[in-house]
Amino acid sequence: MEKREAKRRIVLVSAPAQGHVTPMMQLGKALNLKGFLITVVQGEINQVSSSAQQSSGFQYITIPESVPESEVMRLGLVKFLMKLNNAREASFKDCIGRLLLQQGNDIACIIYDEITYFCAAAAKDFNLPSIIFSTTTATHRVCCTVLSKLNAKKFLMDMQDPLVQDKVVENLHPFRYKDVPISGMGPLEPYIEFCREIVNKRTASAVIINTASCLENSSLSWLQQELGIPVYPLGPLHITASAKSSLLEEDKSCIEWLDKQKPKSVIYISFGSLAQMETKEVLEMARGLCDSNQPFLWVARPDSEWIESLPEEVSKMVSKRGYIVKWAPQKEVLAHPALGGFWSHCGWNSTLESIVEGVPMICTPSSGEQKLNAKYIESVWRIGIKMEGEMERGGVERAVKRLIVDEEGAGMRERAHVLKEKLKASVRSGGSSHKAFDDLVKYLKAE
Repeated sequence: MEKREAKRRIVLVSAPAQGHVTPMMQLGKALNLKGFLITVVQGEINQVSSSAQQSSGFQYITIPESVPESEVMRLGLVKFLMKLNNAREASFKDCIGRLLLQQGNDIACIIYDEITYFCAAAAKDFNLPSIIFSTTTATHRVCCTVLSKLNAKKFLMDMQDPLVQDKVVENLHPFRYKDVPISGMGPLEPYIEFCREIVNKRTASAVIINTASCLENSSLSWLQQELGIPVYPLGPLHITASAKSSLLEEDKSCIEWLDKQKPKSVIYISFGSLAQMETKEVLEMARGLCDSNQPFLWVARPDSEWIESLPEEVSKMVSKRGYIVKWAPQKEVLAHPALGGFWSHCGWNSTLESIVEGVPMICTPSSGEQKLNAKYIESVWRIGIKMEGEMERGGVERAVKRLIVDEEGAGMRERAHVLKEKLKASVRSGGSSHKAFDDLVKYLKAE
């Protein structure tokens, strides 16, 4: 029996984006440490780097891509993801069929990102257990459930009324209908259809969420009741298991620069791997950051060209007070004693990593669940400031000073520290996330 358990295999399928790959690989590492072999099935878009693929106990399989990444621009993100799901269903079935033939019937479970719902068909056909993995918040999944039940035309008509916009969504206090994450997702009708696909549990036997009860207890309770299957909130996964998963090369020279800065003085700026900025916004940010007189570490991203286009006087100001890298080792940066604040797009991975280090935030969400996260950061946990309206140098200067220098920022830092201790307690023995992970492992070994 022990020999069989040691060989049991988990198949992981992530969505093709850094924010989804990272927690999926962390989950794989945590399960591997419990004795499971891990097979990662990925498409040709945004594969895990070859260096990250060297982990013992991990196998990587690439299925052919029939929808090129360039289609995102033509179709929009939502329609692209729906087309990708349709295209991958057959090739994933073939992949699972080959795995079962080559390695014996040792697949304990298929764990798939909620966005890669094409996996459910193979799980059903081969009679394999499957679990959905949500890499965003429990609250975002609740919102998707709310959206899935709406009529797009009626909702858009109702939203023209300011009273409806300000109405609190049932069971989602303090979120109002105007906070529901629809902006940046393209036309509403296909997005609602996509939400219906995401919330459809099909034959899945459980849902894993990279969150913790101390952060989202009411949303988790709502989901548990709505879904009728176990919900495992076992985050933050980056504490449970660190795993190499970066799709971009990290520049670690910034750590030496941070070593020379005063404690809690640096504002770290990173808007993730996808968000784009206009040149005008970049210039206003650069001038406002310099006016704040606080040192700053700014992640530009490898595909950004704005560094080269900065006017000479701005470049001189930036080089005097700031440090710019293409991509940073974020967890190491956030843990550095020089860090005083994090200016973020509020993706969930970044939000969790910031809270775990007790770092307060400036929020500039661009779309979808980022706006939900920013609402929680500012209004529920009260550990950050949301930037509203156009990027303007005076507003940038004020926000940085509020967070790093003023008494208001000290209060946010104190609340962030309390939340940090709660999160760290949740993954220790006896904590809620630790127990959820143990329950998951017991379930997987019993299958």
